[in-house]
Amino acid sequence: MSEFPPLPVNDKWIVSMRGNKNPVDPWKPYGWMVEKERTISGKIEDTGIIFLTNRECPFHCLMCDLWKNTTDESVPAGAIPAQIAWALEQMPDLKYLKLYNCGSFFDERAIAQADYKEIASLVKNFETIIVECHPKLINDKCLKFRDMLMPELHIALGLETVHPSIMLSLNKQMTLEDFSSSVNFLTKHDIHTRAFILLRPPRLSESDGIYWAEKAIDFAFDAGVDCCTVIPVRAGNGAMEFLMEKGDFNLPDIRSLETVLEYGIGLKAGRVFADVWDLGLFSSCNKCLDKRTDRLVEMNLRQKIAIPIKCECNK
Repeated sequence: MSEFPPLPVNDKWIVSMRGNKNPVDPWKPYGWMVEKERTISGKIEDTGIIFLTNRECPFHCLMCDLWKNTTDESVPAGAIPAQIAWALEQMPDLKYLKLYNCGSFFDERAIAQADYKEIASLVKNFETIIVECHPKLINDKCLKFRDMLMPELHIALGLETVHPSIMLSLNKQMTLEDFSSSVNFLTKHDIHTRAFILLRPPRLSESDGIYWAEKAIDFAFDAGVDCCTVIPVRAGNGAMEFLMEKGDFNLPDIRSLETVLEYGIGLKAGRVFADVWDLGLFSSCNKCLDKRTDRLVEMNLRQKIAIPIKCECNK
């Protein structure tokens, strides 16, 4: 497979390409939703997601647009528990919850350790809590939070890609060894892990995008994760549009997402999900978009390969 010199990207350049942030309230989450997910037990359950408002992530990854809903400074003490409490009042009764905060849950500047106890109290009636974190911020703070929880703790980590030079170009500021070490640390302490994997980051052709996403799934499961989520790379943060104009980035095709999901499910090594948000971005065929979306959702939930979609666009 092709090697590429790293793209000349860094924090300063990535930030300079941005537009404006969205207005947010430090005392309320910027969003919440309920979605169905196949849990680690194999059951299909309603799962709540709270999109917490907090300080921007210190890692400025090339493809990230989550900064749009962040504050410039750390939110006040007690703000994160207040956001969770507010969202839980809006939600139906659930057993599974994701706390996603546009960065790393264990970034002290985003979520202070002083708030852990109150957060743990708010979520005590759940069976599972999932948070997200950069592999380099995995440490004993994870254990401290786990020990306060009644629910089981799962942590989602961004692997993104295993292509050596593409990884450097993402400005992720981590190595594959960092990822493996973090998964090993968490597994040793009985914390479940899942991996985020990118489909077709910059500089990869459609076929290479599929190949490297599949290799990343292999790597993640070999490292010990329980679950992988495949995310087709989008534009929308300034930097990615610039790369599109230069010809260094193209949106992946929805059929490639189907292919990678089929591969991952076929491994039977753990759950594999496709991110199905706004799939119209990745389809040039309106005739089969809804059917392909439904097929991806079905495979996410059943973890079985569904009957392929027949359409003229397959020719």
